[in-house]
Amino acid sequence: MTRKIAARKSRIHGNGVFAVQALKKGERVIEYKGRRRTHAEVDKDDAGDVETGHTFLFTLSDDYVIDANYEGNDARWINHSCDPNCEASIEEAEGDDRRKDKVIIEALRNIKPGEELTYNYGITLAERHTPRLKKIWECRCGSKNCTGTMLQPKR
Repeated sequence: MTRKIAARKSRIHGNGVFAVQALKKGERVIEYKGRRRTHAEVDKDDAGDVETGHTFLFTLSDDYVIDANYEGNDARWINHSCDPNCEASIEEAEGDDRRKDKVIIEALRNIKPGEELTYNYGITLAERHTPRLKKIWECRCGSKNCTGTMLQPKR
């Protein structure tokens, strides 16, 4: 089967993921893969360091995250955008074991070959969103509606 996406250098930030073939609205593009870890495990190392402005962590639940630093795939290279063409959704597995849940990246609209795939990271931090943290988590998506930061407003 021919791959519909490929990772390569991005104008947004570092690496990115691009459509190689047309993707249809609603199409499941890729599963976000990585090691299931508890928040406490992640907090013990630098994978969850809010000071870096870079993360391969995807929150599954109050208990678990997917850490794509370990066993991750190309989905970890999909960049943030304030005007995304994809969305990430959690697909719950049967039963009570939340470690079996999956994150699926799906096209929000038709995507042409050559377009970079993006989704809104939805990053929320417990601490106050200071100008310094907003700068660390600076958004470079280039959208006319860009908020300038990947941090989401606190509710």
